[in-house]
Amino acid sequence: MRRTPLYEAHRVSGARFTEFGGWEMPVQYRGLLKEHAAVREAAGLFDVSHMGEFEIRGAGALAFCLALATNDASKLRVGRAQYTLLCREDGGTIDDTILYRLGEERFLFCVNAGNREACGAWFARHAEGREDLELVDRSDELALIALQGPVAVSLVAELGADAIAGLPRFGLVESELAGIAVLAARTGYTGEDGFEFFVATNDAASLWDALNEAGAARGVEPVGLGARDTLRLEAALPLYGHELGTEITPLEAGLGWAVKEARGGFPGAEALAAERAAGPNRRLVGLRLTGRGIAREGYPVHADGVAAGVVTSGTRAPSLGEAVALALVDSARTEGSFEVEIRGKKIPAERVDLPFYRRQ
Repeated sequence: MRRTPLYEAHRVSGARFTEFGGWEMPVQYRGLLKEHAAVREAAGLFDVSHMGEFEIRGAGALAFCLALATNDASKLRVGRAQYTLLCREDGGTIDDTILYRLGEERFLFCVNAGNREACGAWFARHAEGREDLELVDRSDELALIALQGPVAVSLVAELGADAIAGLPRFGLVESELAGIAVLAARTGYTGEDGFEFFVATNDAASLWDALNEAGAARGVEPVGLGARDTLRLEAALPLYGHELGTEITPLEAGLGWAVKEARGGFPGAEALAAERAAGPNRRLVGLRLTGRGIAREGYPVHADGVAAGVVTSGTRAPSLGEAVALALVDSARTEGSFEVEIRGKKIPAERVDLPFYRRQ
């Protein structure tokens, strides 16, 4: 398994590790519930250096982004980011990604760890033979650290990084934090406010230590993949391989707002336009279990006694104290009386609005 530049820092902090997408990653430190609460009440530090980064440079960079991604990169100003997706011709999802505009002719895709190779090959295939752009895989030269939670902004300001603290949502800036050069973006994957810092691999440990030291008195602590999953699920944020995949379209996952198929020109545009016109065959819904049990990925879902779909993600939500799940169900069965089949027993559930948790 591969290791991030912060592996030793995690080991010294007593992290327990797990395999994730071919990487040995910290799953928890003090415990999932404590780490989850730290993010909701103060802030948490996340090592997400396993993510992939691909920079597109040159006069043809914007056209390249428009030709591949579902959102409209032409609306993206320098210093801003947008959520977007990469799709196959049939509308199936290759990956969901955030696209950053670093300059007039510089863009950066941040892709999921498990899809680094697939996305790299996809980009390379479409960049082949083009002399108006340069494709650069920066995945190994960049580490990525996330700071998420209510005190994230004030902590960054305390470190003298006013340019970062003042960023708008989905804004980005190349600046310094704790004396270290970073590309900072006001983005995240927890449902809380905060930042993600792209930093040179060799500087990652120094930045991690500086943020830990500065945040200790404020209740900031490192957080593993376990709490990262419960946090993102409470916020109803999709996880590739669960709510998204090559057999799941963005429209089925409720991400139609990030698909601008009317402009055309990207793989899957025609298929997604037809799907939107007819209506998706399946839809992602939120469920709250009213009976005892916890829904897990793959558990069958019934609506009015009829098989309707399957759970894509489920847990007992620490912030809410109840079991919740995301489920992909037949569009004709998104209403009614729901049940989740758990080890042969049908447990009652009710549909609820998403997200399950919304910060105040």
